[in-house]
Amino acid sequence: MAREKKITPMMQQYYEVRKTLPANTLLLFRLGDFYEMFHEDAEVGAQVLGITLTKRSDYKMAGIPFHAAEQYIGKVLKVGMKVAICEQVETPQAGKLVKRALTRILTPGTTIEDNQLDSQRNHYLAAIEYDKAGFSLAWIDLSTGEFRIAHDSKPDDLLPVLVSIDPAELLLIEGTQENWQKHSHNNPVFEELIHFANSRSTSEQPAFQFDCDSGSQAVMEILGVINLEGFGIDKTHDALGCAGALLHYARETLRSEPKNLSSISEYSSKASLLIDPATLRNLEIFKSTRGLREGSLIEAINGCKTAAGARLLEQWLIAPERDIPELNRRLDSVEQFFGNPMAATELQSTLKSVRDIQRILSRMQNRLRNPRELGGVRDTLAQIPELKASIQEVASADPADTNPLDGLTNRLHELPALTELLDRALKEELPSKLDDGGYIATGYDPELDRMLSLTTDNKVWLADLESGERERTGIKNLKVKYNGAFGYFIEVTKSNLSLVPENYIRKQTTVNAERFITEDLKVKEKEIFHAEENSKRREEELFLGLIEAVLEESAALKETAAALAELDVFCGWSEIARRWDYSKPELNDTDLLDIDQGRHPVVEQMLRKDSQGLAGSHAFVPNGINISASNNQIHLITGPNMAGKSTFIRQVALITLMAQVGCWVPAASAKIGVVDRIFSRVGASDDLARGNSTFMVEMNETANILNNATESSLIILDEIGRGTSTYDGLSIAWSVIEHLHRDTEAGPKTLFATHYQELTQLDKHLNRLENYSVAVKEWNDDIVFVRQVVKGAADRSYGIQVARLAGLPTPVIDRAKEILEKLESDDSTVTVSSPTPTPVAKPRKKIKVAKDENQLGLF
Repeated sequence: MAREKKITPMMQQYYEVRKTLPANTLLLFRLGDFYEMFHEDAEVGAQVLGITLTKRSDYKMAGIPFHAAEQYIGKVLKVGMKVAICEQVETPQAGKLVKRALTRILTPGTTIEDNQLDSQRNHYLAAIEYDKAGFSLAWIDLSTGEFRIAHDSKPDDLLPVLVSIDPAELLLIEGTQENWQKHSHNNPVFEELIHFANSRSTSEQPAFQFDCDSGSQAVMEILGVINLEGFGIDKTHDALGCAGALLHYARETLRSEPKNLSSISEYSSKASLLIDPATLRNLEIFKSTRGLREGSLIEAINGCKTAAGARLLEQWLIAPERDIPELNRRLDSVEQFFGNPMAATELQSTLKSVRDIQRILSRMQNRLRNPRELGGVRDTLAQIPELKASIQEVASADPADTNPLDGLTNRLHELPALTELLDRALKEELPSKLDDGGYIATGYDPELDRMLSLTTDNKVWLADLESGERERTGIKNLKVKYNGAFGYFIEVTKSNLSLVPENYIRKQTTVNAERFITEDLKVKEKEIFHAEENSKRREEELFLGLIEAVLEESAALKETAAALAELDVFCGWSEIARRWDYSKPELNDTDLLDIDQGRHPVVEQMLRKDSQGLAGSHAFVPNGINISASNNQIHLITGPNMAGKSTFIRQVALITLMAQVGCWVPAASAKIGVVDRIFSRVGASDDLARGNSTFMVEMNETANILNNATESSLIILDEIGRGTSTYDGLSIAWSVIEHLHRDTEAGPKTLFATHYQELTQLDKHLNRLENYSVAVKEWNDDIVFVRQVVKGAADRSYGIQVARLAGLPTPVIDRAKEILEKLESDDSTVTVSSPTPTPVAKPRKKIKVAKDENQLGLF
């Protein structure tokens, strides 16, 4: 019978920790200066990290250096896996098993380490639940302390914010995706949710962790309150179950309570401008079609100098406002800096010296602390007086009784006592790690100064010993050295061994030298180690005292950080407005959208960057629009491809969105009635992975619009019905327009771009529809794109001329002209030119519109 292999105590430790971990988790087990992985973890870790897989005592192993662990951990998190850290929690002693404990589980949604985060983006962990009461959602950013919940009976109303926050990790009740799959046949929203969950790290949790009562209690406990009324939230709120699941998961991964949560707020779809996932993609709000920030709206309007400002801009785009007073506060704040360009430039220059207090404070509160980030608090506080003075100078230039910047200034706290303490206590240059020491300034603590002087004196003693021993022994190249394994020693080359005195005790032999120690050196070594150990211990005690002093001011520091982020956004927007000639929009609660000489914010910037535009210049041709839900509700826009229809309708949507986050807009002027939703159906794209053709994607997006649009919505539609046969597509497009116009008084403001010339006849029968076209100039069978949107329908589509511009061969162009002439003539057939002439039925016939204005239809 084979003898069972005995498990060592250390491996017993490993197995005890390993069995407690969730699936898809790598365990990093601290052994000296390395984190080791064993068995399957070693195989997976070696593959993901690109490190060597070894074997010892029949154990598969792979290790990474302790000092470089963060960069390796980041790679694991990027592939959606989790990392558990098992640390040595006591000083190792010879012959004794060192105590180890699980100190942290890092997951894609709960990491807060600086080098594992994108400083410009929020980093969310979200939890979702769907039951009979509706759709519940909660999300948290542990790196900043943002904590929000939402509930709606309709999944369609919360899906936009879920897609916008783009969480790094998603928590679901066990079996959720299977339940979604059952509903997906009747509601495409669930298909979208399944796709969303599959595109990121997802962790399933037991249903009891989503219990609403326990979730409510957990939220109150973490916030230190007896109820949630102060946050405007009832303790029976349906989404508190999701909030509780987030807190439980955060507690498990941090191995302690998250200490940086001080508030919770409710997201309301009724208070926000909603933008569905298709529109987010089509309008390229957060990412371009290539999946990059470059070419997106957020990149075009990001003038921030700080990471916190960039994240705040993202939050405002995630949930655009419908509250006009708040939007006017933002617009007015931008106006203050727009009118004082020199002050704004100076403020932006000062903001470059501001550190990311939001994330620094969150790490401090969650036990991740280092001297350099403490110095960041000091350096930021040092800028506050200058920033406040500059803001007050800007505000004083406005004679109005109230100034929008007053509230901003009041939220910037100078904290002179803390500033003075950190100035006095910290050195100018600071290390990034606590273990390195050397961060407390001389003169701050007499006891530390005394300990450090002992260390300095001992190093002088070592230098004197080396020079004295050289003189005494006659060994000119004798050296006193140190290494971690042997401590301090005297090194003598082998050629001088005959000169070594009798009191030298041999310590180690190397290839070219011998190493010795003396009784005096052994005594001094103990003194040096003792002094260094005591000074590092004292320095760490002082450091923790400074951390406590900072945390006592955490509320004021958080408010200051939030105000700095707003200041950064406003200054950045004012600079963009000056550079690109933006104007302050006028917001109201009417159904009117009136834009004079509007421009596409992204395309305009790209044209200048790429030296393109009208006649090879940098110019972008502006266009205006005047549309209302109750008057000229539908603008039907015709014209050739490449003329600018798509750009025009997109720019109208983007200008509206920009105004509803509080940003100035690329237009000569704009009067914008606040909208509740922006919908778009543009472009041609398929989703074959989910079995959807181009036309099916088009119809899904159109169905979403027709089922959810209201009179307060803005809709842009581009080429509806082009993905199927001419008759089918035209019929669908016609019917969609009639549906949008169905109410007698008003309907959603709609821009409808099309190549179906037949639709232009609808203006005779739909009293809120007007025809517009993108003008072109024709010269010798060539066309010139003027890019101007004008009243009236286009006479034709100029498709063949555009095909020539695209480079189609001349024979193809000529043949196309022949076929077009036949199709537009009274002949009923077209002859195929080769290989054998065969009559082909003409694909369409002329379409007539009923002459009776009370009767709409095709016949």
